[in-house]
Amino acid sequence: MTGRIGTQTSAGELLELVRSGRATTRGALQQVTGLSRATVGHRLDRLFRAGWLREGAGGPVGSPLGGRPSITLEFDDEHAVVLAADLDTRHARAALLTLTGEILAESGGTLVVEDGPEPVLGELGGWFAELLRKAGRRPEEVCGIGLAVPGPVDTDTGKVVEPPMMPGWDGYDIRGRLARSFADHTGSTAFVPVLVDNDANLMAYGEQRTGHPGCAAFVLVKVSTGIGAGVVVGGTLFRGIDGGAGDIGHIRVPEGAKALCRCGSYGCLAAVASGGAVARRLAEAGVPAASGSDVRELLAAGHPEAAALAREAGRSVGEVLATVVTLLNPGVLMIAGDLAGIPFLTGVRELLYQRALPRSTAHLEVVTSRLGERAGLVGAGALVVEHLYAPERAEERLRALGV
Repeated sequence: MTGRIGTQTSAGELLELVRSGRATTRGALQQVTGLSRATVGHRLDRLFRAGWLREGAGGPVGSPLGGRPSITLEFDDEHAVVLAADLDTRHARAALLTLTGEILAESGGTLVVEDGPEPVLGELGGWFAELLRKAGRRPEEVCGIGLAVPGPVDTDTGKVVEPPMMPGWDGYDIRGRLARSFADHTGSTAFVPVLVDNDANLMAYGEQRTGHPGCAAFVLVKVSTGIGAGVVVGGTLFRGIDGGAGDIGHIRVPEGAKALCRCGSYGCLAAVASGGAVARRLAEAGVPAASGSDVRELLAAGHPEAAALAREAGRSVGEVLATVVTLLNPGVLMIAGDLAGIPFLTGVRELLYQRALPRSTAHLEVVTSRLGERAGLVGAGALVVEHLYAPERAEERLRALGV
């Protein structure tokens, strides 16, 4: 470790050093921050009283300042839990997670986003209450709720902005309604913060943190009923100025000139290459299919026409991704969602490597999801934890706890 953070380092910043692994002993914290032993001890005491830190085993080597082996410091992930939900157009999943992302309980079922925010968010509150009962945890242990939605989100307000696949949700107070639903179903009187983000963003965040933490530029493309991408750069989600980054499903493609998209325009990539578009083409050919999840089931069963159309869709997406890869130069490009199987991936690779410059793909890994349907849940949980335990927010919470 080189360099010092400064003598004004807060307790929240010490917590960040421990959580990140940059400094995990009292001596290392002194060395990194330049704080005195007494000051480090005082600020750590606040974190211990809050229940956020615990002592681990003695270290294998002595303190950087000399003396006997130091006791390691660890983030205590048992003092609270996180609730998370991932909404798709016709299905949802919910989970109770530890602060380090371990799933303690989960559930899933039909939940139609077109029914509107009132009933959907009301139903989620009931799911959350059941998860707590299943895991034997109290509502007071929940420190935050994360929600993934299939539309662009202004993360400052938590509201979706003109979402093509979420009629009736534009500008709606999702945070407030979900917090009330949680309180109504659990009887909790404590304020529980709710964070909302786009589903592809949170899938990308979950996958990058758990499977590719060293990747400096990571792109995930979700192809289900619609198409969207999540981008993680330097370990941080890239959202654009108002949450619109990654909305590649509405890039115009030549083969879609006559295809009407749900956004009201013609020629969007999602209108010709999404799971919904493939389902429509299958239905026109007499194959029962109404959504991306139906296509996924047909692909799993080895249906030849579904496989052919998925490969064709992959080629359309691959052509757009050639531009994305050239622009962002990612180390990992992950394909996820209902169509993320061999036929679709084959189509993506065919066009991607044909159209992108060799320089852009020389060190690129093109892979499929590792977390599967849990990716959005893991990402939503991580988003809540990173928000609540970020240095400035941690300081506010410590003061509110009176420590």
